[in-house]
Amino acid sequence: MKKIRCATYEGLDAKLVDVESTLTKGLPSFSVVGMASASINESKERVKSALLESDFTFPPKRITLSLVPSDLKKDGSQFDLSIALMIALNDVASDFSEWFAFGELGLDGSVKENLILYPLLLSLANQKILKKAIVPYASLDKLSKIPDVEFYGVKNLKEAMGFLKNQEAVEPNSMQSGIDAPSYEIGGEVYFYQKEYKYDFLDVKGQEVAKRAALIAASGFHNILLEGSPGCGKSMIASRVRYILPPMAIDEVLDVAKLEALEFREPSFRPLRNMRAPHHTSTMASIFGGGSHKAQIGEVGLAHNGVLFFDELPHFSKNVLEALREPMQDNRIRISRVNSKVEYPANFLFIGAMNPCPCGNLLDESKECRCNELEIQRYKNRLSDPFLDRIDINVVMQKVDANDKPSFSSKEMHKKVLEAHIFAKSRGQKKFNAKLDDDEIERFCILDSDAKAVLDMAIERFALSFRSIKKIQKVARTIADLDGCDVIGKSHILEALSYRRR
Repeated sequence: MKKIRCATYEGLDAKLVDVESTLTKGLPSFSVVGMASASINESKERVKSALLESDFTFPPKRITLSLVPSDLKKDGSQFDLSIALMIALNDVASDFSEWFAFGELGLDGSVKENLILYPLLLSLANQKILKKAIVPYASLDKLSKIPDVEFYGVKNLKEAMGFLKNQEAVEPNSMQSGIDAPSYEIGGEVYFYQKEYKYDFLDVKGQEVAKRAALIAASGFHNILLEGSPGCGKSMIASRVRYILPPMAIDEVLDVAKLEALEFREPSFRPLRNMRAPHHTSTMASIFGGGSHKAQIGEVGLAHNGVLFFDELPHFSKNVLEALREPMQDNRIRISRVNSKVEYPANFLFIGAMNPCPCGNLLDESKECRCNELEIQRYKNRLSDPFLDRIDINVVMQKVDANDKPSFSSKEMHKKVLEAHIFAKSRGQKKFNAKLDDDEIERFCILDSDAKAVLDMAIERFALSFRSIKKIQKVARTIADLDGCDVIGKSHILEALSYRRR
């Protein structure tokens, strides 16, 4: 019996699959066992044609391929190459059990690229399972960006057979291209950032309070809610936050590329964080993921390490808003179905935008509000207190004035975010301020005596919850980082308090 390794997807993670083969006496046949999908069973014809084109003669034996573990559903054309190799090399004395082989076969024996390969191999590498793999030559450019893995690119099946017959003589392809972007290093970790600003804050005139709040939210990854009249700039600010977010470590860049590949988009490998903006009519399954047989990733999972923007927040269904509380708190989303239970990472910056009332004119001095008190109350009651308690920064937009002028550009704001990021990382902090746990808050969010006195007074006067207290401390920590202060001062606490929900 011979064995080589491959993998399949289960949820967001790759699962290791051993491809085993035996050729036994009996009527000539070719079968694949082990809960193989229709796409794998169809591959038998591709494999037969590719082997014949590669000068292989089928022996008059019973060929059985087993995909182990047998209780795991397998899917995808990436099994073609490993199945063909196990048949062709069954009589070769060499051991292939430590090798991985991925690729779809053409009828002429060519090894073709598959978009699903990148997220599959990245997941295996993150699990420290993958060390060396035979892959399509056309995929080398993107796959070589995965660190600590040896990739051997092949153009056809015959070349792959030669690799495994002469394992000692072959060398991995050296096509490591890295991330083409500016970077800096702190504590042995390299962080990449981009200098392109498709949407610039210079386009936003006035709204200085909201822009300051957006800067703080971006620096510390704090959830933010913008409330204001229609057309005052809420969506403009939200769409520009993406371009001033903190730089990305190599694993974050690779994770973004993995999510792009899962959406069947060509991975860009740019240090630009994702931004997802589902419409308020979106279903639960599209936002959180789901599926009756195979749980698919939703908008919340695709926003991992980036921004999740909900415009017209109160118009989202009550079920969606309440279900959003879990990923906002735990930074992950769990999907439970009869056939599968999947957990996705969901570490995102949430931005919400809403009008002050159903007609939107409540805060506008020049327009009359057409809503009665009951309609306004019913509109605001769509957002529960537990949901709002997970928002770090609340901003009421200012009135639009004809004399409003632009102030800071995205380039200037991004520079402040980078400086705050360097300041935070230099003190040994691993997470963004908004994601600090209780022990890390005690360690990093140190208040001076004046700041502590102000916070104690606020706790007593406003009856703040434990979650609110911690959020105020974390926002104050980000404000102090922007000022380059090691200790949180009175002014930082006062500004953080000014952003709390009233």
